[in-house]
Amino acid sequence: MSDEYLIVIREPEWDPSALAAEQIEMDLAGHRAFQEAVVAAGQKVLASAPLRPQSEATRITPSESGAVFTDGPFGETREVLTGFYTITAESPAQARDLAALVPTGGWLELYPVLELPSA
Repeated sequence: MSDEYLIVIREPEWDPSALAAEQIEMDLAGHRAFQEAVVAAGQKVLASAPLRPQSEATRITPSESGAVFTDGPFGETREVLTGFYTITAESPAQARDLAALVPTGGWLELYPVLELPSA
């Protein structure tokens, strides 16, 4: 049975509107190759998405007096969350090997997803 893993992509802030069409196609080709590698390994990409720039994000801080909303960008962070994948893998080792294939100009974080018992 395969387990589920979240791959978080962290890299320098980028603005997709400032990229040339050729650069976007090269980036997309790298992500298609990763997705094909997951399938070739007998696994699945369950979800994936690139994220819009940090300047369009909102931080929500819950508190007893009500939520506090803060618009991005957030501080002096050089690397931001730019996208994610949720995949399946047979083992933590396979998840690491597959995650290492995600194209990035930064780094990746790999999290096993906790399976909660159904109600």
